[in-house]
Amino acid sequence: MGSFSEFEESHFESKTQELYFSGCIISTALSNLDSWMAPQKVSRSILQATDSTYIHSEPLGVVLIVGTWNFPVQLLLSPLIGALAAGNTILIKPSEMAAATEKLFVELFPKYFDERVIKVVTGGKEEMGEILKLRFDHIFFTGSTSVGRIVMKAAAENLTPVTLELGGKSPVIIDTDADLRTTAKRVTWGKLINNGQVCVTPDYVLLIGDSERRKEFTDECVKCVKELYGEDAQKSPDYGRIINESNFDRLSKIIDGTNGKILYGGRRDRSDKFIEPTIISVEPHDITLADELFGPILPVLTVPTLDDAIKYIRGREKPLVCYLFSNNKKTVEKVKQKTSSGTLTINDVIMHMTVETLPFGGVGHSGTGRYQGKTTFDTFSNKKSVYHRTSWFEWLLWMRYPPFTADKLKWMCRLILSSKIRLPF
Repeated sequence: MGSFSEFEESHFESKTQELYFSGCIISTALSNLDSWMAPQKVSRSILQATDSTYIHSEPLGVVLIVGTWNFPVQLLLSPLIGALAAGNTILIKPSEMAAATEKLFVELFPKYFDERVIKVVTGGKEEMGEILKLRFDHIFFTGSTSVGRIVMKAAAENLTPVTLELGGKSPVIIDTDADLRTTAKRVTWGKLINNGQVCVTPDYVLLIGDSERRKEFTDECVKCVKELYGEDAQKSPDYGRIINESNFDRLSKIIDGTNGKILYGGRRDRSDKFIEPTIISVEPHDITLADELFGPILPVLTVPTLDDAIKYIRGREKPLVCYLFSNNKKTVEKVKQKTSSGTLTINDVIMHMTVETLPFGGVGHSGTGRYQGKTTFDTFSNKKSVYHRTSWFEWLLWMRYPPFTADKLKWMCRLILSSKIRLPF
């Protein structure tokens, strides 16, 4: 399987996260396509009582979908399925960093799809630059914020709408009433899926409490790492690898540059692209808290209060996801109201991605636009407003035509105020 060979990812994760999830997305589209395509009726006022008003979904036209390397199958097929369901013709570009998957797509797509409907293109930065010079009706990009800026700038030349699924540092707030054992297990699991190379992985922890509580939490994290991957994660068939040497070196530089205390891990093997699960106790301005980590490094920072955690998050770019572990309804409501993120997930991590009825996407630097399920279909559809008036009952429209009189004004005002009609000017 392509994605397995990219990371030496476990067969379990590769099959469930790439193949089975993609299969579910296809099944959902097939089961619901008729209802998605159906005209959407809208409410009318008394003046439109005899008229037909609805929203008609039509294809946008030719769209570009650019995949990424960390889930090279699912993160390309998911928008592709919605774009195809909406009736578009599609140019897809798999990530060149996931070479095995790219090769598979090049071989398989022409066998099963007319290339006038779905066309696969390959290449690196230079080829991508040429592709972006073309005019599309929509561009869907998954990748880094830095490349997202390039895509958005190129799209602006043709006023092409974009969906940008980017990343960012998704924080985990741990409230004072959270069960640390359960929290540690869920956070550790989510952090180490695909070796931490997931856009929605928990990036860092804001633990409300003191150093003793931090020690209790990090001790539980260490226990969980050993339970999940054994005493030596390098020997575990379930523990993946870093995608390439470049990203390995980037993560190694972060580990070497931290001023925090490495509580567990830190061991590396460049020849195997292996980085041990690494848990670090840090202070607010540590290098681990600068940019998105995208690797198996978990910085843990203590803050005195919930307000301090919220202040810290609000002082940074808006994250793709904000995770909160709390059993306090007021705390949940406060975090919901006082922070901005693409998604807020409470008492777990990553599982919101399994809910196809929840639109997924970022805000600000973490992305723009939404997809998943019907939302993907809507993203790739033009929602055409249709107003169909009968040619009958012309006598009912006497008020709108000149000459205007005091009686016409009186009747029009009554209609507007009683039925909340909006005039078309």
